[in-house]
Amino acid sequence: MTQVIVLNGGSSSGKSGIAGCLQAVLPDPWLALGVDTLVDAMPAAMRESGDGIEFAADGEVVVGPEFRALEAAWIAGVAAMARAGARVIVDEVFLGGPDSQRRWREALDGLVVLWVGVRCEPAVAAGREVARGDRGAGMAVAQAEAVHRGVVYDLEVDTSRTEAMECARAIAQRVRFQG
Repeated sequence: MTQVIVLNGGSSSGKSGIAGCLQAVLPDPWLALGVDTLVDAMPAAMRESGDGIEFAADGEVVVGPEFRALEAAWIAGVAAMARAGARVIVDEVFLGGPDSQRRWREALDGLVVLWVGVRCEPAVAAGREVARGDRGAGMAVAQAEAVHRGVVYDLEVDTSRTEAMECARAIAQRVRFQG
């Protein structure tokens, strides 16, 4: 049985919308946890520090050693929840590409994981970014392709012209159920 679904995509690609739709269409309860959950839980000072995480005016995201330490603990905690029986949807942005996926693979070792790439054309993601108003301009374009380089998936969806619910249904068809 699938225990963890990892959604990787750039900012404004539609991961959070898909995660919510997955919670609606999957037959059992699933927790949706995202990198935004981690960032929001950090002290505000860490969002403005070279040791934490910095969001540049041009959309670049720079992470420091304190962020990496907390991120490692968070990833281990998410894995522990899955091992304890929670089904988890992870909404993630692999800024480090294959290195980011490796960190998750190591933490999730022994669990049944469905790796999903959430793609979105840069121009579409940029439009969503403007509409959201809570992201630095340029983040969506900078991340649209970069987060997928070197990452291996079981399934990819593209939200450029496909609604979140349709993507969620495609993902749900790949989730292995007990029975």
